[in-house]
Amino acid sequence: MSTIEATRVPSPTAPTDGPAPTSKRPFSWRDKLGYMFGDWGNDFTFILQSTFFMIFYTNVMGISAAHVGTLLFVARILDAFTDVGAGRLIDTLKPGRSGRFKPWLLRIMIPVTVMAFLMFSPFVADGAYGTRLAWMIVTYILWGSVFYTLINIPYGSMASVISPDPGHRASLSVFRSLGGTLANLAISVALPLVVFVQVAGESQMSGTRMMWAALGCGIFAVICYLLCIVNVEERVATPSKAKEERQSLGQTLRSMLTNRGLTGLIATALFMLIAFMMLGGMMPYMLNEYFNDGQLLSLVNFVGLAPTLLLVPVAAKLARTVGKKEVGAVGLTLAVAAGVLLFVARTDSPYVFMAGYALLMLGIAALNILIWAFITDVIDLQEIRTGERHDATVYGMYSWARKLGQAIAGGLVGWALGWIGYQSGGVEQSRSVLDGIYTLGTLVPALLLLVSLLALVLWYPLSKKRVDENVAILEQRRAAATAEEVPSTAAQP
Repeated sequence: MSTIEATRVPSPTAPTDGPAPTSKRPFSWRDKLGYMFGDWGNDFTFILQSTFFMIFYTNVMGISAAHVGTLLFVARILDAFTDVGAGRLIDTLKPGRSGRFKPWLLRIMIPVTVMAFLMFSPFVADGAYGTRLAWMIVTYILWGSVFYTLINIPYGSMASVISPDPGHRASLSVFRSLGGTLANLAISVALPLVVFVQVAGESQMSGTRMMWAALGCGIFAVICYLLCIVNVEERVATPSKAKEERQSLGQTLRSMLTNRGLTGLIATALFMLIAFMMLGGMMPYMLNEYFNDGQLLSLVNFVGLAPTLLLVPVAAKLARTVGKKEVGAVGLTLAVAAGVLLFVARTDSPYVFMAGYALLMLGIAALNILIWAFITDVIDLQEIRTGERHDATVYGMYSWARKLGQAIAGGLVGWALGWIGYQSGGVEQSRSVLDGIYTLGTLVPALLLLVSLLALVLWYPLSKKRVDENVAILEQRRAAATAEEVPSTAAQP
């Protein structure tokens, strides 16, 4: 067992922003499983939205694809304020008895799931277009820009305080990705069998079935949040500074913009996510329109998720021995090659397509399964550069970049469908539109992944060697701070 692994919570004499227990149980499988359930809870509404939102509002609610795409893009501009603002709020407020981040999961889990249910409720499907448009805008903004932000940022930030050990953090990232994959299996694989129906030989989505599916996902999300809350411990105390000694929000943001770890990660994740979310957004159209069988989406989604399950047993070990950056670069190279080959092949067989799609998703998974450990390394780099921990603020900025990627993908899907002439309302598409759908689902994601690969290799600085050096620096600083504090405390009467 490593020195860090055996470490419990720092001495009560160490400076913190709030009350901390004198001891915590050691890091264990309980933390990994609890953290996994937290992501499962998040993804029961997030994957529901990313997989079905576009097609629900175009095919069930009758909203134009361009309007849906515009909403997804504009909402991300709003998130630039809500994500960073939420992160700053969480970083500066006094921690609760259970820590700085866990209390937020308990506060927000009901509002976020209720709003997800309303977002997929076709209550106004027969109303005027303006009414349907307003329903989409209001429910989506409340779900994503308000409530999902207030639960996702503390959840994501929590990984940096569960343990200071990079190996533990890599394990948390793997288990977080596992949680997301399991939720994806439950939603992307099972739900198409429920929400798509055949009407007069044509595949269509049922609005009523979609509503009840959203209710079920919300119930499971609440259960998963509770399992996260009771099984995860926050162990790393955050250094305390007097209010007048802390960096201002402007200073903090400026220091982040000059942090190559953060900007490199944002660029890498941004283009990877645009590609990943575009694939997710296009697959319903690819299967429902190009291959004329929406139920095949279940099998395609399973094929796309299986690589993540295969990587779970080995990803943390690869990160420890090879490095997270290095593993991600190899994966992105494979994904780019697979996407280009699928485009060149232009197959009419869904099963040949699935084979190439599996390779593409294996490459993405090699980066995506470890991406949450990247952000903890960036948070450490920020502390080395500034002397302050900005866990939630850093994560808030990164979260916004991820949402921006999702929004660009959502907007790109909607806009591109309009560019190629896609007709909403379940009508039969022309051959040129079907060919356009195929290109949008293969070549375009491959080119975006190429940009992500270049950003990771050429800009992101945190190789395995650099991460190990940063961990050692922070260990020395914390040990020195504790050594200075103990004599001072001992001298008090």
